[in-house]
Formats: sequence, structure tokens, C-alpha cells
Amino acid sequence: GKLRVAKVDADENQEILMNYGIMGIPTLILFKGGEAVERITGFKPKGKIVSKIATHI
Repeated sequence: GKLRVAKVDADENQEILMNYGIMGIPTLILFKGGEAVERITGFKPKGKIVSKIATHI
């Protein structure tokens, strides 16, 4: 599968944070078909992030 990654500067994009209810940084939101399907907040081990992403691609 393909994966597109985007990084958003939280200080410069407060509206985006509010729209998605982001309360902690870092936050990774995975979208599939335009819908948020997974949310990972805080620092996590690489393996945990990779396994969460793998379930959606």
C-alpha cells in the first residue's frame, strides 16, 4: 500500500489542532478514505507505531 505523511506545526496551525481535538503533542492521526481511523498520542516506540500503521495499509 501507499502512505502519505504530513507534518503540521502546532504553533502555527491552532485551528487544525482544535478541529481534530488534539490535546497532546506529538499526535499521529491515521486517515483512511478521509476518515480518522487511528490516533496515537505521545512518544511511542517505533515498533508500536509501525504495527498500528501496518494494520491500516
